[in-house]
Amino acid sequence: MSRSAPIPELLAPAGTLDAVRAAVANGANAVYLGASMYNARDEGAQLSLEELAQACAIAHARGVRVYLTFNVLIKPHELPEALRYLGECIDRGIDAAIVQDLGVVRLIQQVYPQLEVHGSTQMTVHDSSGARVMQALGVERVVLSRENTLEDIRIIREEVPELGLETFVHGALCISYSGQCFMSGMISERSANRGSCAQSCRKDYTLNDEQSGEELDRGYLISTKDLAAHDHLEALAKLGVGCLKVEGRKKKPEYVATVTKAYRGWLDGIARGETGRMPLLEEVEPLVQIFSRGNTGGMYGGRQGREYITRTQPDNRGLSIGTVAGAEGSDLILEVTRALAVGDGLGFEAPEAGSAASLGGTVHSVRTLQVRDGVHRLVVQVRSGPKPMRVPEGWRVVRTSDATLLATSQQSFANVPLPERVGLIRVDVRCFGHAGGPIKTVWSYGDVELTVRGEVPLSPASKRALDMTQLREQLGRLGGTPFKLGTVDINGLAPGLFIPVSELNRVRQDATEQLEQQLGWARMSDSAIRDSRIEETVSNIPARAQMAPSLDMPALRVIVYDLEQARAAAAGGATEIVLDPFLRHPSPPLARVNTLREELAAQGVTLRLRTPTIVRPEERRRLDKWLALGLPVLTGHLGLVADLGAAGVDVIADYATNVFNQHTAALMFELGAQRLVASIELTTEELGQLVAPWDGRGFDALVYGRPEGMTIEHCVLSAAFDREPTTCRDLCVQKHTNVSLTDPAGYTFAVATDSACRNRLLHSRPIDGSEFLPALWAQGIRGFQMVFNVPGDPVQEIVRAYREMLDALVAGEAPSLLATRRLLNGEFTRGHFARAV
Repeated sequence: MSRSAPIPELLAPAGTLDAVRAAVANGANAVYLGASMYNARDEGAQLSLEELAQACAIAHARGVRVYLTFNVLIKPHELPEALRYLGECIDRGIDAAIVQDLGVVRLIQQVYPQLEVHGSTQMTVHDSSGARVMQALGVERVVLSRENTLEDIRIIREEVPELGLETFVHGALCISYSGQCFMSGMISERSANRGSCAQSCRKDYTLNDEQSGEELDRGYLISTKDLAAHDHLEALAKLGVGCLKVEGRKKKPEYVATVTKAYRGWLDGIARGETGRMPLLEEVEPLVQIFSRGNTGGMYGGRQGREYITRTQPDNRGLSIGTVAGAEGSDLILEVTRALAVGDGLGFEAPEAGSAASLGGTVHSVRTLQVRDGVHRLVVQVRSGPKPMRVPEGWRVVRTSDATLLATSQQSFANVPLPERVGLIRVDVRCFGHAGGPIKTVWSYGDVELTVRGEVPLSPASKRALDMTQLREQLGRLGGTPFKLGTVDINGLAPGLFIPVSELNRVRQDATEQLEQQLGWARMSDSAIRDSRIEETVSNIPARAQMAPSLDMPALRVIVYDLEQARAAAAGGATEIVLDPFLRHPSPPLARVNTLREELAAQGVTLRLRTPTIVRPEERRRLDKWLALGLPVLTGHLGLVADLGAAGVDVIADYATNVFNQHTAALMFELGAQRLVASIELTTEELGQLVAPWDGRGFDALVYGRPEGMTIEHCVLSAAFDREPTTCRDLCVQKHTNVSLTDPAGYTFAVATDSACRNRLLHSRPIDGSEFLPALWAQGIRGFQMVFNVPGDPVQEIVRAYREMLDALVAGEAPSLLATRRLLNGEFTRGHFARAV
């Protein structure tokens, strides 16, 4: 790589002011952080507005940029408050906002056109078509999906060269494509799209064959190792990726310091022309030691198998360094490959394969017996609480924290000052007066000027005369106010005068009260102007060029994955069958799908094609042969919505496009969607707010079925048998065609291995929204979506029950809302219709 090749920006995380200091001291070019509202970390990584101002001051003093994570989906009623809050953050000095919500991108551009906008990884941009949408939107850069390979990135870069690209290189990984995880919200009302992820992926699961009942695997089967892509930095730089991102806004400052320093060093080496050099073990070791669930290079080099996940534990494992060799009284004898120090954290693991660490404590004392061939034989006292720990001989020793590394990382940012207060308004004071008269002070900032006079006459000084030092000391005591003292002009003040300190304090207090009043009026005026602009922008919904006509009869769209289900759904009264031939191996032959289309057409039923939500560049050609059928389309893929809409295809945007508010809806219509399936994470009331500008026209609601809780590039079935991913279709097509994951609470999630060898985790129970049909009908919604994606679903019976309920609503009668509940025997969920996230 040549010396002139551009070096990507290094973007470090910061959940605290100390983390900001750690990032800037160790070579970050930019930091990203969240304020107390509308950011995708709801606990432990939020800065107050005052802290945000301090963070910007720390960063900008060293030429480091600050990006605000404004990366959650925003509900209709939240839009005005969210935009006002963003304005407060802009006032504190942020350089850009990282945004997930498509509608919010457009609103920001209208209200704050000077603010740079970056697309969050939760937009699920993973191919060129999605990147083109970002470019058309005016997004400065987009954070690509963590699942993208180097080849994916090359294609995206070549086909959309003007769009800035950002990608993660270190830290925790989501097992699901970001933006496509609905599992946490459905289970616990803690939505990953709303900053409240409950980390369902970090639980232990069993993988079972549903037909035989056989247990196929057990452990932390969807808990990913941590990303450490240091081996791919040169390749990413050559591809033209503009920003490399470290995950970890909830991590400690020491973590930020250690990781940032390491990546800064490697990038600087690339800048010096060091090519083809892989990081040395001693360079990588601090990253493992500071925090690691075990490291993976991610999917830059291709899809990863069994080694992609932690399997035996979901948390920090640390560095494996040796074994317990025995005991000496209450102390342990350890044989380890690293010297230990008082304060180090140690974990102990049973020697049996697969056992998780069950003991751990802190080193209280260390004595070296000998060092030979790099092995340290030590006598160590480890305490967990007040008493020394006893650990059996033969157990593995893991250093979970390194006191020396922590001290070094802390020292690295110790000299970065923390500003006490920032954003204060400078006030200049002019003083006038002579003996026998009161002091006159004129206070001014900007266009504001006010005069405050004393009440006690000035008199000749008998001891210390009033001078600049005393005036600055007393008038400058402005703590607790939004002001700081600027210049003090005493040219109009006669020399040799005296005034009581109490009188100077009274003058200052009177002045600050008036100044704050003036400032309050000015800010109220500015706020009113901003609020008016926000209100006008939020209320102005762009008109849709071709609005779908109001439906006299409801559309009952039923999603199925095989031909027999399709026929059963049609027999039950579906008006449209949506075939997902990609959900499970093998896909049905195209000829049989054409035959099905003709059968359904003869019954007056439309056939629609459902595409995968994820279509990586290499997969687009395989999809095109299905699109060539000329069927109308349902898709959760943002880029496909735009491409097909532009081509005049009848395309419905599925719930995976995360339409959460009216401005996102307007944008999706603008991109070419004929209809939209609202987000499955909205309540009935919120759905009403979403569809109100269109009186419900053009919208569908998912009222029945199991949503795809996660879309996963990793295959749990392949990993269970330690097979190479994508080359083991005998497992899912022949040997284990129906598998599931069961969590510790006993909930079972069906796993569908789709045509691209991805896993789609389906919710444990179907949503049944039958009781909410009258409310949805009253909102003007006439499109209703049902999904059947598990073998053995009673398709015809459930569809017939919904058909009858909708027929009753058409006739103006009260529908019977219990039929589906009887069919399901209580095994259902109401979803989010009545449970807000």
